Amino acid sequence: MKVAVIGGGAAGFFAALGVKKNYPDSEVTIFERGQTPLAKVRISGGGRCNLTNNCPTIKELSAAYPRGAKMLKKAFGTFNNIDTIKWFQSRGIPLLIEDDGRVFPASETSETVIDYFLRQAKRLEIALILGEEVKNITLLNDKLELEFVGGRIPPTTFDKVIVTTGGSPKREGLVWLEKLGHKIVDPVPSLFTLRLPAERITKLTGVAVDNTLVSIQGTNIEAEGSLLITHWGMSGPAILKLSSFGARLLSEKDYEVNLRLNWVGVRNNDLVVKTLQDIIDEHSNKLLLNFRPYSLPERLWHYLLKKSDFPANKKWGEIGKKGINKIANILTNDIYSVKGTANFKEEFVTCGGVSLESVDSKTMQSKACPNLYFAGEVLDIDGITGGYNFQAAWTTGYIASQLK
Repeated sequence: MKVAVIGGGAAGFFAALGVKKNYPDSEVTIFERGQTPLAKVRISGGGRCNLTNNCPTIKELSAAYPRGAKMLKKAFGTFNNIDTIKWFQSRGIPLLIEDDGRVFPASETSETVIDYFLRQAKRLEIALILGEEVKNITLLNDKLELEFVGGRIPPTTFDKVIVTTGGSPKREGLVWLEKLGHKIVDPVPSLFTLRLPAERITKLTGVAVDNTLVSIQGTNIEAEGSLLITHWGMSGPAILKLSSFGARLLSEKDYEVNLRLNWVGVRNNDLVVKTLQDIIDEHSNKLLLNFRPYSLPERLWHYLLKKSDFPANKKWGEIGKKGINKIANILTNDIYSVKGTANFKEEFVTCGGVSLESVDSKTMQSKACPNLYFAGEVLDIDGITGGYNFQAAWTTGYIASQLK
């Protein structure tokens, strides 16, 4: 059996290794259009390679995917994050699990994973052809013929083909798959930081806040977690998560929305008011500047007081009920104007791709073209930051490699 894997990234290599395990006599070829295989693996997690997340349940794992959660919830019954951890550990790659659930190779370098994939591909005689891009697939009876850009490789026929080309920034990059009858969901960026060019808060560059609740004003799209103020706007896990869940709406709004900040992560405003009243009862003679509620970073607290027009020499015991409500409001309902985005380091994740309606979720086989399979970000699946996108690649690659 001749099998082609189109795309030399995480899903591609994982699928190729899986095919050789399931069908040892098969002839497997990986076609990568770039000159460097596993390029995204190399930069993942700042070069540390965030392989997956140690979520305790499939329900929690599935909740990390703004798109594809329903399908993945079932797929995780076949291969999930715990299976991923066992897979790497059983192959001599010890892992490091951090407090927030992120999982890395113990070496804390992506080269460990890259070296393993390349070494195994060579051992299993999986052919790796770089610098070749597939431009067309033609169904010939029950076989698939691949045509390549440039014509250096003549049209070649395969029994099975697995497409793992990753996310495409533009719809044009998916037209060749659309021609085969697949429904395409227009791709837009996901996982990005937000620009706040007109906001003075950017002067607080480097300030980090641990427990925030961020949302897009006028919607129910929200995210929790830590936040980092940058010279261009805001970043950090909470913002990246928000950008993922709000990816399509933000694109529709041309990335011009109002960002609602709850700096203390407490949803119940009455509880915040009570906390502030307790401060007044116990520290009435202290200056507002010198006693920070919820242990907020000093620079942020001073900024919020100034934004609320509180005098620098004001004491807690002097603010009254009106002052309490004013502080409670800015702590839980602080609004900023977003105008544009910034890429999250060098990582690129898209929302969109081949619609899951065009794919058999049990096998990853195309419903439009027999013997054609999909895995990874080419599908309309994407997760938040924290190892979830790689987990989707491992899961779909594992299932596709069974070639059922």
